[in-house]
Amino acid sequence: MTESKGRLLAISDLHVAYRENRAIVESLRPTTDEDWLLVAGDVGEQPEDIERTLSLLSERFARVVWTPGNHELWTTKEDPVQLRGQERYEHLVALCRRLGVLTPEDPYPVWHGAGGPVTVAPLFLLYDYSFRVPGVTTKEESLARAEENGIVCTDEFFLHPDPHPSREAWCEARVALTEKRLAACDPELPTVLVNHYPLVREPTRILRHPDFAQWCGTERTADWHLRFRARAVVYGHLHVPRTTWHDGVRFEEVSVGYPREWSRPRHPEVGLRRILPEEPGPGEGE
Repeated sequence: MTESKGRLLAISDLHVAYRENRAIVESLRPTTDEDWLLVAGDVGEQPEDIERTLSLLSERFARVVWTPGNHELWTTKEDPVQLRGQERYEHLVALCRRLGVLTPEDPYPVWHGAGGPVTVAPLFLLYDYSFRVPGVTTKEESLARAEENGIVCTDEFFLHPDPHPSREAWCEARVALTEKRLAACDPELPTVLVNHYPLVREPTRILRHPDFAQWCGTERTADWHLRFRARAVVYGHLHVPRTTWHDGVRFEEVSVGYPREWSRPRHPEVGLRRILPEEPGPGEGE
């Protein structure tokens, strides 16, 4: 097979309800006709906005791979689509399939371009409140501590777990399902794992409000980057775009975030992040 000249690119947290962010989306362009784009959640809240954005991106990029963030799963009173929980997620999966956009419910594609072959695995895992602050032992204590400090995630009002009894129960079900799928992947191929939340807790320690970490993932995935041979892990949600390394594995936070965040002085440049081929190190050529 002839190696693709394309690049595997990533972005997340487009939050297209903001006019300034829609302008960023309009500016996104592939570098070649063979570029893939990984979208790691939080395109927006309204299905109409999500469809419009993913439709535009799917017209520009050779392949678009999407996984949901928490905002896509919100059901607000103003939303014309009043589906909740699992039904809302399935509605978004069907929307993506109409556009030719791959989701966590589709067979994992293999990237054969530079840096490949690798299995590209979009994951939908949610969180289970296990990223707790020190000194608390239960979800209830953790939520109470956060509320005392003025931190309450909007998910508590708009992200419904139906038909699961709780968000952590939905997370548990998604983790079990996804773990089986990843274990069944070709063991000879490395992976690029794409999830809205970081798979390990360490990236959340930079948060200005530590209490918010409990809405940012699950301890159940702490070793997945090693168990499932990750070449790179792509995530968003934290709105802190940066590259970190954990156990020798590259983690890329690829958020755009809100205009009030990315317009601050010295904020990292937002936009497409190259995942593969890897950026050359000092003194290395392309």
